[in-house]
Amino acid sequence: MLDPKYVREHEAEVRKALLDCKSKVDLSLYLDLERRRRDLMISADKRKARLNQASEEMSKLKKEGKDITEYRGKLSELSNEIKEMDGEIGAVEKDFRDIELQICNLPHESVPVGGEEANQEIRKVGEPKKFGFKPKPHEELGVALGILDFEKAAKVSGARFFSLWGLGAKLERALVNFMLDTNTQKGYQEMVVPHLVNYQSMEMSGQFPKFIEQAFAIERDNFYLIPTSEVSLANLHRGETFPVGSLPKKYASFTPCYRREAGSYGKDTKGLIRLHQFNKVEMFQFVEPEKSMAALEQLTGDAEDILRKLGLPYRVVALATGDKSFSSVKTYDLEVWLPSQNTYREISSCSNCTDFQARRGGIKFKREGGVKPEFVHTLNGSGLAVGRTWLAILENYQQADGSVVIPEVLRSYMGGLDVLKPFKPA
Repeated sequence: MLDPKYVREHEAEVRKALLDCKSKVDLSLYLDLERRRRDLMISADKRKARLNQASEEMSKLKKEGKDITEYRGKLSELSNEIKEMDGEIGAVEKDFRDIELQICNLPHESVPVGGEEANQEIRKVGEPKKFGFKPKPHEELGVALGILDFEKAAKVSGARFFSLWGLGAKLERALVNFMLDTNTQKGYQEMVVPHLVNYQSMEMSGQFPKFIEQAFAIERDNFYLIPTSEVSLANLHRGETFPVGSLPKKYASFTPCYRREAGSYGKDTKGLIRLHQFNKVEMFQFVEPEKSMAALEQLTGDAEDILRKLGLPYRVVALATGDKSFSSVKTYDLEVWLPSQNTYREISSCSNCTDFQARRGGIKFKREGGVKPEFVHTLNGSGLAVGRTWLAILENYQQADGSVVIPEVLRSYMGGLDVLKPFKPA
């Protein structure tokens, strides 16, 4: 969430930023509720001060044996007024909180203005391979290799699910281990975190209420399946204050991710691009405010390093104001080349959320000198989406005979195997 004082003092700037982000939030209502809340709190505090003063005076008179009838009436009157105002404050606070949670983080000055069409390509790395044959899509390659199946998964669950078999499952596990090893070598602490979280965790991370329709809910137990382990990692230190010198904190976690993909039906119905369940390795950082923009570049570089080591062509795209993530001030997407589609597709999203999540979760840190604790800045990034990396390997390393060469960095994780060959039934 945003700092109400900042919004109040920079109203014109905030209005423009929200317009650039295509936000439909009523900022006038937000400001009116915030003003009413402050006014009520000030009035309530004044009455509480008068109540305390009257109580002290009454106690003094009582000790002196004087008549305190007048003070009893005054205390009763003030107590009733305070009780009434507290109820009014609670109602205004709820209305204010409801609209406050709908306001996205404001874009950094370096973010291009516009919708998806305004996204800016920052760089391309690696040249797409030129095949001497028509490259096949990953879903066709996987089935022919006997390592990918959709029909049996649909029988178990339904559409937008899959199963990996034999070496396909081993390749997935190899990618997870490779990604985690790469991240931990860069100073990320490996974590195992919950996949089932409460409403507060989804709200703190910025998923709710914005993306509540995208979430899988277990209503009986008041749990939600995580859409990304960012949710769990962000909430690990909710309500805490980091001691002096303890930042940055860098975590990496592998989890399945679950998304309803509400509103996306008809898109990417084939293959592994858009699923209800997929695996991902997530990177997350808690840093000091003045270091967060540099941390975003470093975090993005960490995700890029995995793609470079795998030899997959990709590009880095700076998302525009109307396309960046809800909680971030700046987002880079990494897009991997898919030969069958003759285009780049997202494989990682790296964001700097500044103090947006920390304000929701009350996460602060202390500096040297004993000054007042400040809100930390948080960053997150996919390092990487495992399924999309898996399919990108199949497509980019396919051979004319339908076999797939294993990237060199993965061969030790695959028991020395260097090629996946088409399945031949006995």
